[in-house]
Amino acid sequence: MSTVSVWRICTATYSERIFNGEGGLHFKGRWHPKGVPIVYTSDSRALAALEILANTKGAATLRDRIWVMARADIPGDLIQMPARYPEDWRDHPPPDSTRAFGLAWIKAGESPALRVPSAVILGEFNYLLNPLHPDFAKIKLHPPQPFAFDARF
Repeated sequence: MSTVSVWRICTATYSERIFNGEGGLHFKGRWHPKGVPIVYTSDSRALAALEILANTKGAATLRDRIWVMARADIPGDLIQMPARYPEDWRDHPPPDSTRAFGLAWIKAGESPALRVPSAVILGEFNYLLNPLHPDFAKIKLHPPQPFAFDARF
């Protein structure tokens, strides 16, 4: 399998730590409970932007922050692609079943990357990265570049 490029957007404040998973220690997400270092990435720049929009409250938040975007290149053999996900994976707010699913993946330690479906755009995928996995070092991390949301948002 070839390399998969994924994208992550964050505020410039965290640009030096964009791939360290620190956010998961402080906040729970669809695919992890609070206290778990994890990095959410998307399979396109557009999906990464839509994921931010779906999880940001108010346009002022977008305008009042400086944003960056970074790419990571994951060797395909490092990506776990489950055949099934919890049936309620798209529910909002995210259900405990999806958090348990992600936590089980982290604890199993079988891969540094997990492909999961995007709740924002059906048919698109996000990739969870485990920065503590020994093979995480095999993922090529690119430096963040400036990113700006269109003023219409």
